[in-house]
Amino acid sequence: MAVNKALKSEFSSPQSVRRRIRDAKEFLIRSILFLCATSSVLITFGVVWTLLKEAWPFFQEVSLKNFFFDKEWTPLFENPQYGILNLISGTFLTTLIALSVAIPLGTITAVFLSEYASSRVREFLKPVLELLAAVPTVVYGYFALLFVTPLLQVIFPSLSSFNALSAGLVMGVMIIPYVSSLSEDAMRAVPVYLREGSLALGASNLQTSFKVIVPSAFSGIASAYVLGISRALGETMVVAIAAGLQPKISLNPFESTQTLTAYIVQVSQGDLPHGSIGYKTIYVAGVVLLCFTLIFNMIGQKVRSHMEKKYK
Repeated sequence: MAVNKALKSEFSSPQSVRRRIRDAKEFLIRSILFLCATSSVLITFGVVWTLLKEAWPFFQEVSLKNFFFDKEWTPLFENPQYGILNLISGTFLTTLIALSVAIPLGTITAVFLSEYASSRVREFLKPVLELLAAVPTVVYGYFALLFVTPLLQVIFPSLSSFNALSAGLVMGVMIIPYVSSLSEDAMRAVPVYLREGSLALGASNLQTSFKVIVPSAFSGIASAYVLGISRALGETMVVAIAAGLQPKISLNPFESTQTLTAYIVQVSQGDLPHGSIGYKTIYVAGVVLLCFTLIFNMIGQKVRSHMEKKYK
């Protein structure tokens, strides 16, 4: 009672020195948190503004018809052509190959870590798996070029030295930790009573995992998939080293191709004068990449909201 009385008298008065110091600290902390929260939004707007400002003059010289329907992408040639579909085709091809590896393997790995592995095995495997995400992407690129491609050429002799298949496969391996780690966290957040109820009704561990846990955690799993898609779309070094630099509209994974990010790297290393049409294509490719990433994020958000309502 005496302690409560002392505290009450110390903080009850608005003019109290300790109360004013406490309020000042609260205001400072609130201001810092607000700046941290808004900084990412401001940086995003800054990036978008820079891309649009630099890309807009390009469309004053090149029509949208040529941009979307031209059959060639040769902006640095003497007779330039600007068919962006050539780069989009390469980007989607390598992304699809990567996701066909990362999503199934990442999901199965997450199910094992969440539902089958003992705590000791999980504490060992999860950090080891996450080390894959710490390997520099340039190392993955040379791994795809010097190890995976020769290995695949034993199975497929017609495989080109630079090809979308090896780049996509290695990108998929690189993305697995993003998918598995986030998915495993989402699965472990599912209430225990759902597991116990399913097992009590006679379901096996496998049935409980894929018919109860995975659907219940799908909003979090969808976020992991969206992150994996964004990572695959934006990957640069692996595709620049292993996939080659030949933009073409093709779905043949055995051929060389070029992605949006690989093109940006190629042109950025050149000596193009600032303000030239070739220089502006860097930002145009960036805008297209940003649009695709935004679309996939919106789709992922929609799916996540739908699943949250369904299993709420």
